[in-house]
Amino acid sequence: MNLKDLYINFFVSKGHKQIPSAPVVPENDPSVLFNTAGMQPLIPYLMGQPHPYGTRLCDYQKCIRTNDLDNIGDTYHHTFFEMLGNWSLGDYFKKEAITWSFEFLTEVLNIPVERLAVTIFAGNDILPEDTESYNLWLSLGIKKERIAKTSDDNFWIAGETGPCGPDTEMFYFRSNDPIPEVFDPEDERWVEIWNDVFMGYNKQSDGKVTELPKKNVDTGMGVERTVAILEGVNDNYKSSIWMPIINLISEIASLPYEGNEKSMRIIADHIRTAVFISADPAGIKPSNTDQGYILRRLIRRAIRHAKKLNIDINSDWEQQIAIKIMELYEKYYSEIKENRSVVLEVLKNEKIKFNRTLEKGLREFEKLTANITDGKLNKDLAFKLYDTYGFPIELTIELAREKNLEVDTQGFNEKFKAHQALSRAGSEQKFKGGLAGNSEIETKYHTATHLLNAALKKVIGPNVHQKGSNITVERMRFDFPCDHKMTDSEKQEVEALVNKWIEEAIPVVKTQMSKEEAIKSGAECMFIERYPDIVTVYQIGDVSKELCGGPHVSNTSELGHFKIKKEEASSAGVRRIKAVLE
Repeated sequence: MNLKDLYINFFVSKGHKQIPSAPVVPENDPSVLFNTAGMQPLIPYLMGQPHPYGTRLCDYQKCIRTNDLDNIGDTYHHTFFEMLGNWSLGDYFKKEAITWSFEFLTEVLNIPVERLAVTIFAGNDILPEDTESYNLWLSLGIKKERIAKTSDDNFWIAGETGPCGPDTEMFYFRSNDPIPEVFDPEDERWVEIWNDVFMGYNKQSDGKVTELPKKNVDTGMGVERTVAILEGVNDNYKSSIWMPIINLISEIASLPYEGNEKSMRIIADHIRTAVFISADPAGIKPSNTDQGYILRRLIRRAIRHAKKLNIDINSDWEQQIAIKIMELYEKYYSEIKENRSVVLEVLKNEKIKFNRTLEKGLREFEKLTANITDGKLNKDLAFKLYDTYGFPIELTIELAREKNLEVDTQGFNEKFKAHQALSRAGSEQKFKGGLAGNSEIETKYHTATHLLNAALKKVIGPNVHQKGSNITVERMRFDFPCDHKMTDSEKQEVEALVNKWIEEAIPVVKTQMSKEEAIKSGAECMFIERYPDIVTVYQIGDVSKELCGGPHVSNTSELGHFKIKKEEASSAGVRRIKAVLE
């Protein structure tokens, strides 16, 4: 049985409800471009909001992390990965979490106890040592020599403030060497496979840590790493998750995996991630900003490594790989099957676009770097490769590294600011992660999004609906289907309608009901399959009625003045509005 199925079945047997995987593009967390961990979509519930499914939850969650992109090509880093998780929202705590973790590892996955070791929180100047977890592990049969205590690595908090607490990490000895009697977490033969976080505290902005009235458990187990461990391979890409994809790439390239590992891993990883981003209901397309920039960068890097393997990049190689990936995942994620044609079109179009200039750009790179004597590639050349040949700065850095050249990224970023794209530093900041802001202004923008949707239905037509949205403390962004550029009068009419509803001081009423009741009542919801059986409906008078998981104001009068700042094309048949509340 598949690891995901084993995990879900086990925790359902312990009274948990399975919740659907959230999209890879988060709806209500402006702090990140993608869901980076299984807990991220659950942040509102970890902070106290009641979950419609109750207090015991489990799932497998699609995650994307881009801070490790430079490491893709080694044996264990992945851009897209799946995370297994189980949660207690003020229900059970350390005893049950640790006991069930041990039971799943040793009795369901049949991992020998002698191959397991754990870390616990050693305590610091604010909180004491986690002796409860220590004693629990001892009682289950983990020897004291196999329990390591650390402070920094065993205290978890998502951002600078918010729910936090000690954690206990489980390690597996992945080596044929004799197993050391004493566990050393720094020994790379010990691989972390699971983490139980005990969120019993709240860290305030002044640094003060207080106990939470309701204590939560948040756990995470990486699917790819655990499968590799269970199958006894030291290279994740040799596991059953990856080998069908790797074998296909090997067949297309007419080359063995051995000796070509790095390029084959990058192609497999990047095409898989591109499939999940472009299949997401948010409708992301390759571009020079935000999620679209990451998607473009991934596809283009995969193309370059396909070229390194002498694959005919004008063939349908990327379609073949994407189809194989979709076959492997469509059972678990319905959007993969539903958006199959969209995925293939995104990959093909970006490939055609990049192929036009890739050859010329590589020739230009070779020519312009041939005479460099100081080991540095200047900002003008880096920007020319981007501006003329469509090379993301990361590709230029990668090419330069192969020639032992250093790129003037600071100078490039200065030139690049005008393009409003993600520089490396900007990317790192954007992906820093953390708890969703849900500040007062962001809460206002959530409600304003509903009013904007309602106004567009009246002005543009009843078929308007949300195709995607993004909220920050500075502005709101709303994507919607529309076959034309909005006229000035249409924009003015939309603004006037939203501001009229704000001035009317309409109460915002929140109700929980079954999904079926919500749909029957006329509540709007675009991605109905991703919602649980019990949903939250927000009604704003007779103006708007929508399913939504975000925070909202209690009355429209709290919003201030609504102003459209920009209306532009997002993708074919989709327009984008950027607006502010003043």
